[in-house]
Amino acid sequence: MKRPKTAAERKARVAEILVRLDHMFPNATCALHHSSPWELLVATILSAQCTDKRVNEVTPGLFAKYPTPQDFAAVRPEVLAQDIRSTGFFNNKAKSIVGAAKKVVGEFGGQIPRTMEEMLTIPGAARKTANVVLGTAYGIASGVVVDTHVQRIARRLDLTRHSDPAKIEQDLMKIIPREKWILFAHQIILHGRALCVARNPKCAECELNSLCYAKDKTA
Repeated sequence: MKRPKTAAERKARVAEILVRLDHMFPNATCALHHSSPWELLVATILSAQCTDKRVNEVTPGLFAKYPTPQDFAAVRPEVLAQDIRSTGFFNNKAKSIVGAAKKVVGEFGGQIPRTMEEMLTIPGAARKTANVVLGTAYGIASGVVVDTHVQRIARRLDLTRHSDPAKIEQDLMKIIPREKWILFAHQIILHGRALCVARNPKCAECELNSLCYAKDKTA
């Protein structure tokens, strides 16, 4: 496909990408299992440098052992670290989760806040994590989740030229309609797992193929 030259052509291409993503992944949602905004926050912190599958294996027992934010706030990080050991980077994650629990209990009455500004004061909650929780738990579109899949595929689809997640998010927020921010990220993440895999993308099976001019496309 030739690169669109005008702003109108670029806008039309983005709109078509969104239409095709809706067809490919109409019911895309967060893959992390949770029953509350707090559980989603914990699961998202655990998902750093770890698969969602592994996190979903760990969290049922974890939430049974520590049912509330108050329970997490009361545990010592070195004890919690052993409960989450299989997710990797467990010492840092344990410190973040205990710190988050203390913040949520101490300043937010045990409830996850609903604004980006408040979310960013919670240990372990940078913009990606905050966007996951606000979007999935509350349906609040404060930004676009930029994980490794979104980072890679946004560049492949030429939706951004940046590699920094914060700059990628700003680019996506400019071209993706706000009402699509939450769903778009879920769809791209699923797309990255199902078809647009990093090492050998399945371009022949991809409905975005005719709109994509990535240099490493496969036959």
